[in-house]
Amino acid sequence: MLSPRLLVACWVLASLVTGLSTAVVRAQAFNPQDLAFFETKIRPVLVEHCYGCHSAKSDSIKAGLRVDSRQALLRGGDSGPSIEPGDVDTSLLLGAIRYEDYEMPPQGKLDASVIADFVDWIQRSAPWPDEPEPTTETSTAKIFDLEQRRAEHWAWQPVRDSSPPDVSSNAAGALTRPSDVDRFLLAKLEQQGISPAPGVDRPALARRIAMDITGLPPSPDEVREFASDEREDALQRFVDRQLESPAFGERWGRHWLDLVRYAESRGHEFDPDTPAAYQYRDYVIRALNADVPYDQFVREHIAGDLIDMPRLNSESGYNESVLGTGFWFLGEWVHSPVDIRKDESDRFDNMIDCFSKTFLAVTVSCARCHDHKFDAISTDDYYALSGYLQSSHFSHVPFESLEINRQVAAALELLDVEYQQRLREELDRLIALDPLPSTRLRGVTPIAPSTGDVVFDFTGSTSDNGKDGDIESEAKYFTTGFAYRDRPTLAGDWIIESVNGQPAATIAVYGSVRNDSFWHGLEFESDKEINSPRHFVSSPGSGAMRTPSFELTQPRVSLQVRGAGQIFACVDSHRLVAGPLHGETRATVKRADADPIRWVTLNLERYLGHHLHLELTPEESGSLELLQVVQHEIAIDADDAAFDDAVAVARSWLPELIKRVGAESASGLMTLQSQWIERRGMLRSQVKNRSRLAMVMMDGRGEDDRLLIRGNASTPGRVVPRHFLSAIDPSPLRDPNASGRLELASAITSPNNPLYSRVIVNRVWHHLFGRGIVPTVDDFGVLGERPTHPELLDHLATWFMGDGQSIKRLIRKLVLTDAYQRSGQIVGDAQRHDPGNQWYHHRAPKRLEAEIIRDSLLAVSGQLDPRLYGESIPIHLTSFMDGRGRPPASGPIDGDRRRSIYVGIRRNFVSPFMLAFDTPVPFSTMGRRTVSNVPAQALILMNDPFVSELAKAWASRLIDAEPENAAARVELLFQTAFARPPTPPESDVTLRFASIQTSGELAAWTAIAHAIFNSKEFIYVP
Repeated sequence: MLSPRLLVACWVLASLVTGLSTAVVRAQAFNPQDLAFFETKIRPVLVEHCYGCHSAKSDSIKAGLRVDSRQALLRGGDSGPSIEPGDVDTSLLLGAIRYEDYEMPPQGKLDASVIADFVDWIQRSAPWPDEPEPTTETSTAKIFDLEQRRAEHWAWQPVRDSSPPDVSSNAAGALTRPSDVDRFLLAKLEQQGISPAPGVDRPALARRIAMDITGLPPSPDEVREFASDEREDALQRFVDRQLESPAFGERWGRHWLDLVRYAESRGHEFDPDTPAAYQYRDYVIRALNADVPYDQFVREHIAGDLIDMPRLNSESGYNESVLGTGFWFLGEWVHSPVDIRKDESDRFDNMIDCFSKTFLAVTVSCARCHDHKFDAISTDDYYALSGYLQSSHFSHVPFESLEINRQVAAALELLDVEYQQRLREELDRLIALDPLPSTRLRGVTPIAPSTGDVVFDFTGSTSDNGKDGDIESEAKYFTTGFAYRDRPTLAGDWIIESVNGQPAATIAVYGSVRNDSFWHGLEFESDKEINSPRHFVSSPGSGAMRTPSFELTQPRVSLQVRGAGQIFACVDSHRLVAGPLHGETRATVKRADADPIRWVTLNLERYLGHHLHLELTPEESGSLELLQVVQHEIAIDADDAAFDDAVAVARSWLPELIKRVGAESASGLMTLQSQWIERRGMLRSQVKNRSRLAMVMMDGRGEDDRLLIRGNASTPGRVVPRHFLSAIDPSPLRDPNASGRLELASAITSPNNPLYSRVIVNRVWHHLFGRGIVPTVDDFGVLGERPTHPELLDHLATWFMGDGQSIKRLIRKLVLTDAYQRSGQIVGDAQRHDPGNQWYHHRAPKRLEAEIIRDSLLAVSGQLDPRLYGESIPIHLTSFMDGRGRPPASGPIDGDRRRSIYVGIRRNFVSPFMLAFDTPVPFSTMGRRTVSNVPAQALILMNDPFVSELAKAWASRLIDAEPENAAARVELLFQTAFARPPTPPESDVTLRFASIQTSGELAAWTAIAHAIFNSKEFIYVP
């Protein structure tokens, strides 16, 4: 007799073999991701360092070796083949650039990161585009003709709608009124002489729809209800119920997170945290569930911080729009890089790559070093987009209190303006009563240093008791929160200061940027950080300020300040500081008893020639004022003590005036001061004090970026004005003083952009049908594949734009088509005519993604916790998950029973379960996941303790549901897992297996449940 374990293994093997037919996968020589890797990481290095001696354009080819084509590298030179695709140990090219056998390039060894890229490239089988091998005659660079490329490639052409074609009754089959989508597909099938497959039954359709829309298996009750519903609109009702489920946003949110390379750690060496990344994840889920129009969704991603009327959360009223901008900063960050200018260019490259692939499905990053080799994208286009990033900056904002406190800040400004005027008028009256000769307050001029260049002088001139003097436009600064006003305080302005913990009204005697004590006491909820070298950001505390960026031309930067807090010099936008390497970019200003005005100096000699800005954050419930910024070579020579003495004298002016005119005459002034303080106190009660934080992009001063010659950060070239892709809209910015991201968002979502609607329609089609109309969903360029049904793609894009850009309605439209509902049956000789099923004559089975497999395991076993949102569950660490940056503690093996989208994603410690089922490591946009079929998948499902635990939980659930009836238990088992009843052979073998077990009922049914988990039908949807 077979052992129980062997019997189950045989049952599993049978299901593996007979359960489903395997989808036909069309092989490609090199996938678009690998070709993009070559274009961005490998070709530029070969051009810069190797072509001079080893290409068809060389005057004399050294060692008989050329490296300007794959064929040439495979042939090699005098020493034999230069590369062995897939074999890094025997590839001579690697030995040369490692300085092992030869020393190439001779000018100096390449960076370790570049050598690692070549290792990766060879391991990928040395991908190279299919292009003619250069000859001496063809080696001269081909002229880049953008207009010709745009005219010749389909993706740049305007979207043109077509009427659905007529189809014969034979092609339509049982369809009396085929949908517009079906008519496009049927017309192609009719041209090819192919008959479509019949539809699946309702139970199978219910599982297909539920898994595609919510990512969770339908319950047996849901399936029975749908199968027995005889109403004409039964299918529409079932689809609508799935679309209204909160699980919809979780399922489709995971698709979107693949595009924006979502992760909660930075990767690199120590895998530091990406604080509050989960706020972006939850934003995506909420937006999809709310069916936010796609153009709004895109605008929020590009410029959500700049939208005049941001979208507010329907329950709590907080700003949703600003959260979308967090996607820019989800990429890998290097802690304390040696070359921070290169680090910035690499970070920007990843941001541009993610942006262009996600929203436009073009590989703009291929134009970093040279005009795109194939597409209508110039190097100018690349650096024009980089300028938008140079003009913006990273920050954390208290998004839950942002809008409420913005309204309070506006009311506070009106109140302050009112009382400034009334106090000035009353002060003028007192000055007229002054019995001694008196002049108006002119304030105290800060003592300028005897050496150095003043970068920013926020003191301005006196305001003549309130009238603004001239402030140089260069002194414009930016704020986080509302404590720092958007203009400096000038000498003669009335201010409220905290004196011994109490507010007091007085007159400023010198100009500065100062924070308002009105905003003291705000509290912010931060993540529990696992592994975090400090991110220096403008802490929202009571507020923070940052200067515009400037070029460092002197080795030291000094700030004249008063108060206490943090100063941070953000050089080349680098802010992930760990260890001593960049410690000189920060300083702590400690509180002093006399709280004097003083100079704080940062020694930034190593950053000469770089661009930086300064960020000031006051200590909690304290103040930090900034008067001047100077860069210099030798020590600051300024008499702060004398200035402090002058300030003390100037401050005595008002009390002396009041004393001279008498208390009775000054009573009106005192009353106004008290009223002002009282009304500010009443307004303070409206402030929302607590909020969670989220990382966002904020606007800065408009800056155009410089073109980097050959993409090298150390060789900057000319300035490139910001604009959108020239092939679509090369218009210059209307307001070059701002970042321009709002204009960029408008250009992207414009009906004149032929990529925008096509890309999102194609992505939705891909997720529902298993393959896009354009199969290369992230690359509509020349290296990508052409659309199989271009007229249908444009028809859907036009419909989508005219229907309000609703993702849910687009999904509903496609799910209700006959094409979506087809079975996997092959009719006639359709397989011979269309082996790749590019005409959609049948429905190929789809392997579920890793997250959905895990969620299904939890759902059928009754263990799934359906809670929405919140901080991520720490990743469960196995003993094999080791290395630098390993989190100090492991999360629960069951992920707290939450859906997979809520389990933490750490770049260097991705779950082995997820990796086995092709979850991408999040470094770049991944709109189309790899679908593999490898032994590790079966081993995971058979041996993973998590799967075993759930099998036992499911067995207990089955026994409790049907304690006496084993046949009913089998029925429930199959209905829950597959949305269908068992076949007689399946029922017989299952009951026989259960009856011969001697280890107990629970053990028997645990083995059966485990066998179901291991069946192909569980992880595939036919």
